Amino acid sequence: MIDTQHLLQSLEELDTFGETKECLPERRRIITIIKLTQVVLFPAYYQYSDLSKEEACFELQQALCYEIRAALAFSKQNIHQAEQITDAFLLQLVEIKKELLTDIEAIYDGDPAAKTKAEVLLCYPGFYAISIYRIAHALYRLSVPYIPRIMTEFAHEKTGIDINPGANIGEYFCIDHGTGIVIGETATIGHHVKLYQGVTIGAKSFDLDENGNPLKGGKRHPDIGNHVVIYANATILGGDTVIGDHSIIGGNTWLLHSVPENSKIYYR
Repeated sequence: MIDTQHLLQSLEELDTFGETKECLPERRRIITIIKLTQVVLFPAYYQYSDLSKEEACFELQQALCYEIRAALAFSKQNIHQAEQITDAFLLQLVEIKKELLTDIEAIYDGDPAAKTKAEVLLCYPGFYAISIYRIAHALYRLSVPYIPRIMTEFAHEKTGIDINPGANIGEYFCIDHGTGIVIGETATIGHHVKLYQGVTIGAKSFDLDENGNPLKGGKRHPDIGNHVVIYANATILGGDTVIGDHSIIGGNTWLLHSVPENSKIYYR
């Protein structure tokens, strides 16, 4: 039999992060925070541990503050900001719900298969991913480390839709089908935009530092205007790429340059 204690010690010695487990944000609790937030936002449609919306709101406040404190400690920031950040997030829930109601309307209006708005909320993976993104984006804008990305990667895991929490996405956002969609951190998407499955709004090749490593930060992803439709498997890349308002980007299109408003771009 192997010496398991020696094995575990050897594995621990390979840890180069330097932080201790006590200050790690915990993925399972962050998933619970998503579910509690969903109960608070739409109590008729989401349930968690048979909590009322009032009980869920209280649990959300406590759990979120704890995880924000852990995330701040893990990134060596001031943990005393946790309560203030938690309150700021809770105050944004009304605006988050208003935005999500526009997304429900956009998906319902944009998909003839949607029989009711309740069906969109209960069944559609596109809305599920959008709803988690909007929760995560609010925390991202409050400069909360780790938690927003854990949230959107959970949505990615569940739906196949990968939206970085840093992306800026306007109202009435419609994702149809959705599997394989990728939206990068510095992307900006306007109002009344519709994406089909497999769309990538991504980066070109990265600038490198003196050691050959990709440079962090900077504007890397495209800007998508208002009332734009992007069909399945289109790829749009680059931080200086702008898709003008009221444009249509056809399926399987590969774009590395800007197009003016009212453009119709197709793959041939």
